[in-house]
Amino acid sequence: MADITMYDLPGCPFCAKVRSKLDDLELEYDTIEVPRSHAERTEVEDVSGQTGVPVIVDEANDVDGMSESDDIVAYLEETYGNGAA
Repeated sequence: MADITMYDLPGCPFCAKVRSKLDDLELEYDTIEVPRSHAERTEVEDVSGQTGVPVIVDEANDVDGMSESDDIVAYLEETYGNGAA
């Protein structure tokens, strides 16, 4: 099991953006596919407080339920990419 988990919806362009960054950085991650219906997205809502995707959890860095694709991509770059200390 990877430290990073991504809540994903196939066909979502925002999710694709985050998957692309995860892949570019060669990070291992688990994917949880969420239902199309927002009303059925109880697991992602429990994690993030909302039903939109993408959402990531990064157990290695105590990140629980980060949403917004631009924020996630920036976080991944800062933490694991060229911006990493």
